[in-house]
Amino acid sequence: LFSTRRPKDGWAGLSSGIKSVAKGTAAGVASLIAQPMVGAKQGGFGGFFTGLATGVASCVALPATGVCVGAYQVSRGVYNSAEAISSSNKGMVWNEKNREWIYYNLEVDMREVEKLAEERKQKGDLYGVGGSSNNLNGGGPERAVKDRTYYDLMGVSTNATQGQMKKAYYVKARKCHPDKNVGDPTAANRFQELGHAYQILANDQSRAAYDRDGLSINDEKGQKLNMSDIDPYIFFAVMFGAESVQPYIGELWIANKAEMFLKDSKMAQDLATKRVRQMMEEDEFLQRRRQVTCAINIKKRIASYVDEEEESNEGAEEQFVLSCQAEAAKICRSVFGHVFCTTIGKAFELEATEFLGYARSPVIGNWDTYNAGYQKRASNFNNNYRVLNAGISAIQAGSKAMKHVESIQKQAEEQSSLSGATTPGAPGATPFDNAQAKETMKKLEDTLPTILELAWAINVRDITKTLKEVCHKLFNDASVDIEVRLKRAEAVKLLGREFHAIGTVSETMKD
Repeated sequence: LFSTRRPKDGWAGLSSGIKSVAKGTAAGVASLIAQPMVGAKQGGFGGFFTGLATGVASCVALPATGVCVGAYQVSRGVYNSAEAISSSNKGMVWNEKNREWIYYNLEVDMREVEKLAEERKQKGDLYGVGGSSNNLNGGGPERAVKDRTYYDLMGVSTNATQGQMKKAYYVKARKCHPDKNVGDPTAANRFQELGHAYQILANDQSRAAYDRDGLSINDEKGQKLNMSDIDPYIFFAVMFGAESVQPYIGELWIANKAEMFLKDSKMAQDLATKRVRQMMEEDEFLQRRRQVTCAINIKKRIASYVDEEEESNEGAEEQFVLSCQAEAAKICRSVFGHVFCTTIGKAFELEATEFLGYARSPVIGNWDTYNAGYQKRASNFNNNYRVLNAGISAIQAGSKAMKHVESIQKQAEEQSSLSGATTPGAPGATPFDNAQAKETMKKLEDTLPTILELAWAINVRDITKTLKEVCHKLFNDASVDIEVRLKRAEAVKLLGREFHAIGTVSETMKD
């Protein structure tokens, strides 16, 4: 209930102390309410008073314990403040896991990550290596369908599960994405066709209609069945990111989870067993590898500015800025590129500004430092609010759509029952006719924008948190002196400024 981990400094000790007092108070009040109820249930009238006495004792003891632990943590934090100031001035960083001050070395961290990755690969612990089958067959004989064009395009059998379908799309879409097939004129069409096939097969109702009627499904105007107007490029960019920004942000959290959870049904079973802890550890390792890899990529990207001699720095800065502008313009030409640019640029600029302020004015910082810190806190609050708001909207939209689908299914069953009672085998006897299938798909596809909005809100939060740690590693790398780290921060600030500016202009032009 109470944490006694070593606090970093006075502020950390105060935070830990407040949490201890709050936990003790909450636990005491909960005990005061719960104990008499439990006692009455088990021992009747007498048990009620016994439980009441226990609850009162707990209500006094737990908050008192919380206060004592809180005071202890605050005193430890105050005592550790001198060490925190001294260590910070020496360029050391606080290791949250081991609760100690260390000299961080980016290259050493990278070697450790590579070693761990190799060890995990040999044991089959990494996602995609061992433990799960890559088989995209659902098991057993294939189902008979009128047309299997979309199944062949996806590379799955007709009895493939939804998890296998999603994995197939994830793998194939990444391979045939135009960004990875520059110069191939057929890549765009293949990507569009794959996206359309996935949208049809990923929905149970549209898949059932396709299995029954194939590509011949027509509405009253003779138009081919179309699942959704969502652009496959936008869908892929939101769910899996863009190749052009991967060196900066790595693999998005959503894409990582797609690869982890969509392997096969065995993973779903593992979630309720011992694999849970292993998956959490693996998730922590993959995020660490992502952060270190991004830090190394950015280090290489800004090397032309950082390694330039002081006397020619002005010319180097101009050339570096021009290269940043060119790269940002290239990113903005891709789908959703301007949104990635502004998100990355803002995170870079704020992290670099805050570091430079404290580096040049230790302890007290300067106005730019405080302003950057305020903007970061405001941005974090907005990101969390967007995720919560988008999540509520997605749940509401999904619930509304599913109620409508259930209503249509009920009507279809009633129609099928009546039709079967009078004229068995008649065209209207199918549980889901074309009109009902189209209406169902329309309601379900109406929820896609809210789902994509939620996915992007999660992505923004993920990118911002990841780049905070990436910059922390890059700016606190003790393998180089403070002057080099300051130049790294200056370069990242310039890179962020240009990305944010050009991304904003591009967004305005598209609007």
